[in-house]
Amino acid sequence: MKHPSATVAIDFLLEPDSTMQEHAEANNARLRKVFPKGFALDATHRPHVTLLQRFVRTADLDKVYAAVGSVLAGVRLGDIRLEAFKYYYIPSQDIGLAGIVAKPTAQLLELQQALIEAVTPFTVETGDSAAFVTTPEDPVIDPALIQYVSVFVPKASGEHFNPHVTTGVAARKYLDTMLAEPFEPFGFSFKGAAIYHLGQFGTAAKQLKAWD
Repeated sequence: MKHPSATVAIDFLLEPDSTMQEHAEANNARLRKVFPKGFALDATHRPHVTLLQRFVRTADLDKVYAAVGSVLAGVRLGDIRLEAFKYYYIPSQDIGLAGIVAKPTAQLLELQQALIEAVTPFTVETGDSAAFVTTPEDPVIDPALIQYVSVFVPKASGEHFNPHVTTGVAARKYLDTMLAEPFEPFGFSFKGAAIYHLGQFGTAAKQLKAWD
């Protein structure tokens, strides 16, 4: 598969089980009711927990897949159990990108560290809009997202890791009331792992490689 850019922005993610899937879809439906311009959880917005985002050389993608595959060979994804315990959102002017947050575990952090080490030889410092999946209507990637991917390690990994499933977009005023509601914690696990090509909002826009 040819990418027009020498660099590609990738998202290594875990695909949650049906329990988290149902919670994420219910929250997404709620947010779309109040903010119809937001996105649906569909083929280009799969509910997922991101473990790692990086810019890598496009020419090295097959090597990245092989390196990640060897890490995953020693992992039983179904044995990784997380507890979802609250909603959160990332503000952007008067709207927010909302999600369900889980508590990190030692097992999850070990897997993340192993992935960071496996992908490091193929990583480049940063990229531009061409490294992402874009549309003709929205061709320029938010510079804040480019910066986020550039510094994911160490800024959003290890002790700073915030495992979450993004569920949608809404006005911050509405999200503030949602966050104030009581949240019923629930446990969930994972059914698969994949590498996706990142799109606008940091969405998992296009699957590049998957593991069950």
